[in-house]
Amino acid sequence: MKPFPAAFQILLCILYISLSESLIADFKAYLPSRTTNQLWIVQATEKGNQLSFDVSEKVALGFVPATIVAHPKAPFLYVSTNVGDEGNSPAATITLDAEGGYQSHVSLTLDHGYAYLSLDRDQRFLLGADYRGGHIDVYPLDKQGNAGSRIASLDEGRAAAHAVLLSPDNLFAYIPYVKDSNAILQYAFDSNTGALKPLSPPNAGPPKGTGPRHIAYHPTLPFVYFSNEQGLGASVYERDLQSGQLTLRQVVDVIPENQRPESGGSSASDCIISHDGKYLFTGQRSNDEAALPNGINRYRINDDGSLKHLGLTPTGAIPWGFAFSPKGNYLLATSFGDGILHAFRLTTEGDLEPAANLPIDERISDLVTR
Repeated sequence: MKPFPAAFQILLCILYISLSESLIADFKAYLPSRTTNQLWIVQATEKGNQLSFDVSEKVALGFVPATIVAHPKAPFLYVSTNVGDEGNSPAATITLDAEGGYQSHVSLTLDHGYAYLSLDRDQRFLLGADYRGGHIDVYPLDKQGNAGSRIASLDEGRAAAHAVLLSPDNLFAYIPYVKDSNAILQYAFDSNTGALKPLSPPNAGPPKGTGPRHIAYHPTLPFVYFSNEQGLGASVYERDLQSGQLTLRQVVDVIPENQRPESGGSSASDCIISHDGKYLFTGQRSNDEAALPNGINRYRINDDGSLKHLGLTPTGAIPWGFAFSPKGNYLLATSFGDGILHAFRLTTEGDLEPAANLPIDERISDLVTR
């Protein structure tokens, strides 16, 4: 057999390199540790069907960081504590370099500690939900991504506000409250001033005992999903695109109330939707593994927005925060109780296949990827 011409061999080499590079997808995960007061930066490398984790940096922040949100367009991360003193709560704006590594950070003083941080859809405001006091605060962002003094605030006299997230059209905000507060308060959002104005009625009225905790918007349908902290499942609300009002369509209790551990110590945590809008995932936390396992509940999202529970994927102790890889093919989860970062490969059927684990500090709850 005659050898391939040199030009053809070069072409094959180029094609091989291109194909190899297409099978490699690197990304980073960012995890604030309240155990060591550091920001962990984790490098994730995908080669074919293999994923690996390596800790690339640990950045000392000088306070107890717990909550994090990433700017979707600029190289900024916003990190806060969740237990700060009123009017004097430490936080930081972190600037990343071109490769996603740490470049610098600027210390901030916010008005409360926050269990949840988010940005509005125009990235002009930083919003925080204060779990202990129930306050919702809004801070303006300048063109360099720096947060200014609080520009708007809410105090509805309820503790246990667990999230605040703007609707995809940036017109409405929903604030779920867990435990005895058990509410979903609804507001119109002024994208020019950052002000929040209650809708009428102000409360979407979640069923007693559900405890809506975290929020996920469907990418194409007018549905909003909440993890139910006390209800151990998820709820589905349809959003009126004109008025912003939410209407309950479904509650999925993955564990019937009469089968939950009598000792308590069980609750749902985070809530996230796959990039294609086909699957929803909620965390299930348990202090009694024999009575109720820790894991990630999986749901199929039907064409009408309703949910079908598919099962539970086991995790380490107290699964807390979720984030998809930028391509959406891996779901990352933190195990708060035993210090593990999990990665699961998302299949076309909505299953989660274990892909990688990394030992991390215990008591890490939140994470973001980019």
